[in-house]
Amino acid sequence: LCLTQSVCVSRDCVSTSNLFLPVFSHLMGMFYRTIRMVESGIKPVYVFDGKPPDMKSGELAKRNERRSEAEKQLAQAQEAGDSENVERFNKRLVKVTKQHNEECKTLLTLMGIPYLEAPCEAEASCAALVKSGKVYGTATEDMDGLTFGTTILLRRMTASEAKKLPIQEFHLNKILQETGLSQEEVRKRLSLFIDLCISLGCDYSLSLSLCLCVSV
Repeated sequence: LCLTQSVCVSRDCVSTSNLFLPVFSHLMGMFYRTIRMVESGIKPVYVFDGKPPDMKSGELAKRNERRSEAEKQLAQAQEAGDSENVERFNKRLVKVTKQHNEECKTLLTLMGIPYLEAPCEAEASCAALVKSGKVYGTATEDMDGLTFGTTILLRRMTASEAKKLPIQEFHLNKILQETGLSQEEVRKRLSLFIDLCISLGCDYSLSLSLCLCVSV
């Protein structure tokens, strides 16, 4: 099973009261998450994001703007003594660093769990592994794994065990076949499916203000 690696860092370990203490929440999360999968007979392959494409610069700029706004709102909440909003904005400001990723890679090496760093987007590399038959499917919360061509996508694989959320499994062929088209038309439909996803908005382009789908 191929997983896009989204490192999780607890804000409790990065609060202003202990900024100089080491953070281990990301390692604990990865360790226990991996152990649960191995005990269930799943052989995970973690895939880390590489350098983001230039086309994603607009989306990254928006994220930085939202982060700056959250910092202002956090300061206001702290000044007002609003503990609820302090916690809410603290969570928005959690940032995974390169060091966090490197520490996770070291942990995976010690555990004997394979991983790789994608040249660009992790979902694209996961899709390539799935299509080549190296792994069963892609475990990610981002549905763009389907547009990259992964035949099987699983969501909620890394959800907290306490939430008891059922794993969702999506099969690209079934999604396309539900249109009632022939196999040849399904292959053509994949291209249209990708175009539709792009038109609805993605990390590389803005969504269209008016999108009209016409059956031809």
